[in-house]
Amino acid sequence: MAAASYHSPARFAISCSAASSSAPGRPLRVAVVGGGPAGASAAEALASSGARTFLLERSPAGAKPCGGAIPLCMLDEFAIPRDLVDRRVTRMRVVSPSNLAADFSRALPPGAHIPMLRREVLDSFLRRRAVDAGAELVPGLVTSLSLPAGPADPYRVHYISSSAAEGQGRGVLEVDAVVGADGANSRVAHEVGAGGYSTAIAFQERIRLPDAAMAYYDDLAEMYVGGDVSPDFYGWVFPKCDHVAVGTGTVAAKPEIKRLQSGIRARAGPKIAGGRVVKVEAHPIPEHPRPRRVVGRVALVGDAAGYVTRCSGEGIYFAAKSGRLCGQAMAEEWARTGAVTEAGLRRGYLRRWDDEFLLMFRFLDLLQRVFYGGNAGREALVEMCADEYVQRRTFESYLYKRMVPGEPWGDLRLLWRTVGSMVRCGVIGREVERLRRLELQA
Repeated sequence: MAAASYHSPARFAISCSAASSSAPGRPLRVAVVGGGPAGASAAEALASSGARTFLLERSPAGAKPCGGAIPLCMLDEFAIPRDLVDRRVTRMRVVSPSNLAADFSRALPPGAHIPMLRREVLDSFLRRRAVDAGAELVPGLVTSLSLPAGPADPYRVHYISSSAAEGQGRGVLEVDAVVGADGANSRVAHEVGAGGYSTAIAFQERIRLPDAAMAYYDDLAEMYVGGDVSPDFYGWVFPKCDHVAVGTGTVAAKPEIKRLQSGIRARAGPKIAGGRVVKVEAHPIPEHPRPRRVVGRVALVGDAAGYVTRCSGEGIYFAAKSGRLCGQAMAEEWARTGAVTEAGLRRGYLRRWDDEFLLMFRFLDLLQRVFYGGNAGREALVEMCADEYVQRRTFESYLYKRMVPGEPWGDLRLLWRTVGSMVRCGVIGREVERLRRLELQA
C-alpha cells in the first residue's frame, strides 16, 4: 500500500481473490462508488460497523457545483464542525419575475440560521472522517461492474487508478455489496439496469466581489424566479467565505444555460458589479428518483438514487442521510444473517427512507408543478412567501427536516390566500383554459 488510506490495485486483486469464497466470521466487504456526502456517509457507517469498506472517488480534490446550503439540523446530526461553515444566513430573499421581493427573516426561530458551506470543504471532511473510521480511500474511476453468478458470489468492481503514487493502473475489487453514490450519471446504476431519469443542469460562477459588495451578502442569500433565469427552477446568489456563488438550474437544453446565466447576472445587477469570476462549474442533477434504487446487493444513494427535491433543489442533507441509512442497513443485515440481500435492503434502507421523506418529496414536487409553470405562478409563489405563516412552516420543515402538522385556522387562511394569489396572478384562469382546450380536443 502507498499509504494507510490508499489501496494498491494489483495487491488487492490477489488478496481479494483468495478470500472471495464465503468465510464464516469474516467481515462484510463493500465498495462505495463516489466520495461526496452520500458515499462518504455510507462508507463511515459501514467502516464503523467493522465492514471492510472501499471508498472509490475519481477526483478527491474536486467538488460538485452546488449552492452549498444545508439545513441547521445537519450540523448536529452529522457532527459537522462549526468552523466549516462559511456564512450563517439569517435573511433569505425570494425575488419574483417583476422584482417583487419576499424576505424570509421575520419567522426565523431565535438563534437559527442557514449554514452555507463550500462543497470541497464539506466533502473532504466527510471523506476524511470515513477513512478515520476505517474505510480505505481508493482514488480511481469505476469503468464497469461484473455481476455475480449466484447469491454467494462477489461483485467485481473494475476501475482505473487516479492515484499519483500508483500511476494509471487498472484494479479490481471483489466485494459482497456495492453502494452507488456516483451522481446523476451513475455508472453503477447503468451497470445494474436501475433505469434512467430526467436530469437538470446546475451551472454556477464563483464571483469574488469588492469588500463593500461582499458585506451586503454577509448574512443574505437570494433566490430569483422567472423565465429569464430558469424556465423550471430558479437562479441564486449564495454567499461563501470570500465570494458568492451565482448560478441557475434548468432542464432546458445546454445552449440555453449561457442565456439563463446572463439572466441571473442581470437580475442581481449592481449588487455583483465589479466582481471577478474565479471558477465556473456545471453538473447534472436528478429531477426525480430512479425507477429502481436497489438491484440485487447494489443500492443507490444520493443523486444516483434521485434524492434531490424539486422546487428547492436541495440534495446535500438527503445525500448524507441516504448514505448513512444504506450503510447501516447493510451492516445490520450482515451482522444478523451473514448476508446482504435485495429484500433486506428494501426493508432496512428503502422502507426507512420512504417512511421518513417520501411525503416531503411529493409535496415539493406538487409545489413546483403548480407554481413554476410560468411567470404568473412564480409571482403567486413570491406573494405567498411574504406571509409570516408560510415562512414559519417553511423554516420548520427546512431547518429541521420534518413535516410539521399545521394549525387548522392557519392552514385555512393559507389556502384562502393561496387561491387569492393564484386568481390575482392568473394561474387558475390559465389552468381552467388549458383544461377546457383539452376537453375540446377529446
